[in-house]
Amino acid sequence: MTTIEPPAGHAQAPSPPPGVDRLWSGRVDGLAAEALAHRHLLDTEETTRLDAFRRPVDRDAYAVAHVTLRRLLGERLGLPPEAVTLTREPCTRCAGPHGRPVVPDRRAHFSLSHTSGMVLIALASAPVGVDVESVPSAGTIAEVSAELRPRERAELAALPAEERPVAFTRCWTRKESVLKASGVGLNEGLSGVYVGAGPRPAEVAGWRLADVPVDPGYAAAVAVAVTADAPA
Repeated sequence: MTTIEPPAGHAQAPSPPPGVDRLWSGRVDGLAAEALAHRHLLDTEETTRLDAFRRPVDRDAYAVAHVTLRRLLGERLGLPPEAVTLTREPCTRCAGPHGRPVVPDRRAHFSLSHTSGMVLIALASAPVGVDVESVPSAGTIAEVSAELRPRERAELAALPAEERPVAFTRCWTRKESVLKASGVGLNEGLSGVYVGAGPRPAEVAGWRLADVPVDPGYAAAVAVAVTADAPA
């Protein structure tokens, strides 16, 4: 049986923190054509979503993220990428069948994120979440900062103005990675967990949280559950 390695061009494998088995990041512009040429690896739901995108930039990011995810999972599970089965957990808010995607037997946990021009994927043996974001405008930061914890807002306010955009973005990605790993996403709100806006993430009970090195203009983070055989 042959598995297909994710493309190497314009992609990198950041060193994963303890508890995370694989981290992969890539720039969409250098990988989109190859991913679209392998769209046959996607399942029916993924293909339908891919075809629904009106903007090529969104279509390309989705193709890179999901084709690469299937290749990574295929390598992990010993399956051809197109044979990997994905299902969805119940929604944490309404219990509907539209929660986060999972491998049915939980032989591997995964998370993916894509933003303008960048994709980030993590694989682990325990629940894991990743988030990558481009640094937003000052207007967006002013609008969303009110949703952060008071201590995080104070940390941002104490920084020089030119450092706040990156600090805000790393705080945001830390929150999203924890929320995605726990399966609740933004349903629980950004104020639900304190992760810190400083150079190093705060400790979060039950989770190992780390920043992920990415290209300038972006910030990223990964969170993985602390298990009995992998203490914090």
